[in-house]
Amino acid sequence: MHLSETSPVPSAALPVALLRDHLRLSSGFADDTTQDALLEQYLRAALARIEARVSRALFRRGYLLRLAQWRNGQMQALLIAPVLQITSVTLRAADGSALPVAPSRYRLDPDGVRPRIVAAGTALPTIPTGGAVEIAFDAGFGVVWDEIPADLRQAVMLLAAQFYEARDAAGAMAPGAASLLDRWQDFRLGGRA
Repeated sequence: MHLSETSPVPSAALPVALLRDHLRLSSGFADDTTQDALLEQYLRAALARIEARVSRALFRRGYLLRLAQWRNGQMQALLIAPVLQITSVTLRAADGSALPVAPSRYRLDPDGVRPRIVAAGTALPTIPTGGAVEIAFDAGFGVVWDEIPADLRQAVMLLAAQFYEARDAAGAMAPGAASLLDRWQDFRLGGRA
């Protein structure tokens, strides 16, 4: 099982200026933006850490889930929420050849915590022996910063500021940022089946 991003968050979508203001970095000088590349790096690190902790994509982007076998023949969790659409399902033979699966054979159950692909009939398509299935989908709250829930935005800002201020120490997440994530964590027994 392997989940990968197929379209990264564009630099223009990141709130670099907001982080600069949050950190109260100097303004009104000709070189106001000299640290923007560093701030972008910390924002990306904070996004990645928060997304991993709450299993949710903050910015909308494409993902690809590759599986060697279904966990359950009728449904498969997509590992990250909120899923907006499944763009394709492709069976890969052991030799790498591709066989697209018709959208009529599956549907998206967009559950806010555990989105999954569900068989439209009795079972999901059979994965070829030695092959895999690739599920391409779009997930995330929005394409712009303001479409992300306010508590998650604040957690990103706090964590990015923590990374900036303690550049040499990677330590634990600050309690303020961690407490903002409590309502987003999934504590159901049985994992993300």
